[in-house]
Amino acid sequence: MSKHHYLTAIDIGTDKCTTLIATREPEVGLKVTGVSAISSKGMRKSQIVDLEQVLSTVSESVDGAERMAGQEIESAYVSVSGAHISSLNSKGVVAVAAPNQEITPEDVHRVIEAARAISLSSEREIIHVIPKDFKVDSQEGIKDPVGMTGVRLESEAHIITGMSTTLRNSEKVLRDLGITVDGFVFSGLAAAQVVLSETEKELGVAIIDIGAGTTSLCVYIDGSLTYSDSIPVGARHITQDIALGCRVSIDAAEEIKLQISNESETVLKPIAGESKQDFQKRRKASDMLDITGITGDPHAEPLSKSSIVDAIMTPRIKEIFSLVHEKLEQKNVLADIPAGIVITGGGARTAHLVSIAKRELKLPARIGTPKEISGILSDINNPSYVTSIGLLEYGAQTLPAASSSEFSLPSFSGTPSFETIKKKLLQLLKSILP
Repeated sequence: MSKHHYLTAIDIGTDKCTTLIATREPEVGLKVTGVSAISSKGMRKSQIVDLEQVLSTVSESVDGAERMAGQEIESAYVSVSGAHISSLNSKGVVAVAAPNQEITPEDVHRVIEAARAISLSSEREIIHVIPKDFKVDSQEGIKDPVGMTGVRLESEAHIITGMSTTLRNSEKVLRDLGITVDGFVFSGLAAAQVVLSETEKELGVAIIDIGAGTTSLCVYIDGSLTYSDSIPVGARHITQDIALGCRVSIDAAEEIKLQISNESETVLKPIAGESKQDFQKRRKASDMLDITGITGDPHAEPLSKSSIVDAIMTPRIKEIFSLVHEKLEQKNVLADIPAGIVITGGGARTAHLVSIAKRELKLPARIGTPKEISGILSDINNPSYVTSIGLLEYGAQTLPAASSSEFSLPSFSGTPSFETIKKKLLQLLKSILP
């Protein structure tokens, strides 16, 4: 199998490292052929704190996916998130170069480059430059100006930046494994690729990707990405609260959280002929969680599920959404997202998350699951793998199709490495030459 026909996504998270390998087929699109998820070590709040442990984790995850797919990974799209992520909107203006004043792809490229010419501190670098819309002379709100006639071309672009040291550390891990980074992709943007509809983007919507260590946020208004950010609180903080409140280990607390979340949708109903007193007894019994098997302690006292939810989990969930509310309010976008919020990530499965989000933000809310994709789906068709699948979709949209001989505009992402530039030039030449 040629390397031009497959894509790889590596999502290095605080809780787990996920590797997906997919082929690109003309009739079915992306088809997942390899999946591997390994518990992460050496990560804290989505950033590397122990390079050797992360290298070992990623190596194990990559090996598992390669064995399943029967394909060696040579390059990959890699997720990036964490408190170091920030964003801004910038404008660029150029004169249309053609004598007949018809706008060409080169003009579009130049105006995007003009928009990305911003002042950054030496420790930061650009990850994405995403055009919001274009203005040709006095006509605004243009999505694709190529072929139109005008003298002056303007563009507003959304720019996402990150810490250079964080990106270089991640790149070093992949390089040590012989893998070239095709591109770093902000996890919130990756998730948006597979859970948001075009209608939601046009109406105005926010996607909240709740990972273990951080929560990523992206806001779309009038079909364009307008605001991106990251909050240093995630689902792992809920687990830690349970561990402290119930005096159990982190692993036991995670199991307790998952068990309560899985059972939260089950509604206990009276049995025909059952007395009210018996029903109350049965409901009280169902509220008690036996943790002897979870903790390994035969003398462990049962815990009240409702008490854990109300006293421990709910306050932390409220904190996450109050921080989201604060961010949205600061940017004055709350009134511009009538489609509400879409919640993804491993934390999306936490009990009562949607109802709390609706109350805190006073907006519609739903859980986002990956759109249909073929291949090995039994393990990945849930919110935990949205970012990984989104990386594949992002790659499929960024790279030209293997069978295409047409030149396509480059994606306006961060500064690529020399190896990435060389690889993409070779791909382009091979697709053009007979």
